[in-house]
Amino acid sequence: MTAPRQDPLRDPRFFADPYPAYDRLREGCPVQRVPTGSGGHHAYLITGHPEAREAFTDPRLSKDTARFFAGRPSDRDLHPALSRNMLASDPPAHTRHRRVATPLFTTGRVRELRPYVTRVVDGLTAAWRPGAEVDLVAELAVPLPVTVVCELLGVPESDRAALAGWSHDLFDATDNGRVDAASHRIGDYLTHLVDTARATPGEGPLHSLLRDCDQGGLDRDETVSLAALLLVAGHETTTQFIGNAVLALLRHPEAFDRLRRDPDLIPGALDELLRFDSPVSVATFRHSTEDLRVGGVDIPAGFPVLIAPGAANRDPAAFPEPHRLDLDRDAGGHLSFGHGIHRCPGAPLARAEAEISLRTLVTRFPDIRLAVPEQSLSWRRTRLTRGLTALPLAL
Repeated sequence: MTAPRQDPLRDPRFFADPYPAYDRLREGCPVQRVPTGSGGHHAYLITGHPEAREAFTDPRLSKDTARFFAGRPSDRDLHPALSRNMLASDPPAHTRHRRVATPLFTTGRVRELRPYVTRVVDGLTAAWRPGAEVDLVAELAVPLPVTVVCELLGVPESDRAALAGWSHDLFDATDNGRVDAASHRIGDYLTHLVDTARATPGEGPLHSLLRDCDQGGLDRDETVSLAALLLVAGHETTTQFIGNAVLALLRHPEAFDRLRRDPDLIPGALDELLRFDSPVSVATFRHSTEDLRVGGVDIPAGFPVLIAPGAANRDPAAFPEPHRLDLDRDAGGHLSFGHGIHRCPGAPLARAEAEISLRTLVTRFPDIRLAVPEQSLSWRRTRLTRGLTALPLAL
């Protein structure tokens, strides 16, 4: 196995269409040692589906980033609420956080939220008229999940746009300074929000979350970190999910026509849409705590390991003709929400938001089409998530 000379995920062409690069990597070997950045460092990249599922559940692959970077020189300055959260921890700390987060997104809780989500979608699209042009990302895909998660956290409406902007900056792969600054703005804001709520008795959603955190044994800093994770992870990937799904349907008019004729097919189509163009391209950081073997490849202790759901979801070993959007496919084994103990607890809410958005589009705006040439679309320059910077539509 020969490592590529350059980081394959930093090729400018990767952001527009990562799948040819993923195919080449997977065909060479589904687990490869690859360079990361320009400092001579390496990581192991996993692009195969069975290998990714195995890695997601291997306890020797730690998510404790503080443990990995302890004692290592770094010029990064992330706020602790963003660098030490549930996604960056192992059991038992992870277990305590997840025990608090999971009840927020149970099937029953999401069912209760659906009327609110529907009202938000209706409000965001109320001024849309047939024949007009809109940017689906800016006018629906971004504000919908931001509004919903901010409602769960009790964030005042006047602050939500700023939080959305800071969260967007967190995924800027081209500017570490911008990322670090955004993390402090979010962390400081949520610290103030939590402290204010604790000092002011009430019965709002944030007070309910604080009680859950207290009962779950989370201290003040852990409570802020959980709030930050809910905010960032709770809307960023849902934004990409909605945008990617709509673009996929516009690129496959026969699939769009099926949903337009029968919107009740939408819930069953969500897994295939998630598989086809995953909003999570590369999962968050893991590292090997001891020597292990994945997919027949030896990974030494002490190396970063990158699992790529975007690649695994297009693995022909798991999904025949993986580059074809097939709404009849059983795509329930996709890895867009992860797998194992770190599987996204907010998946039911993300699915509900995407379903309600798609249902509104196919029923109220059945003639939507791209308002610009497809080749002019631009994509976020981050390898963690995959999503459009804008999606101009003619209604």
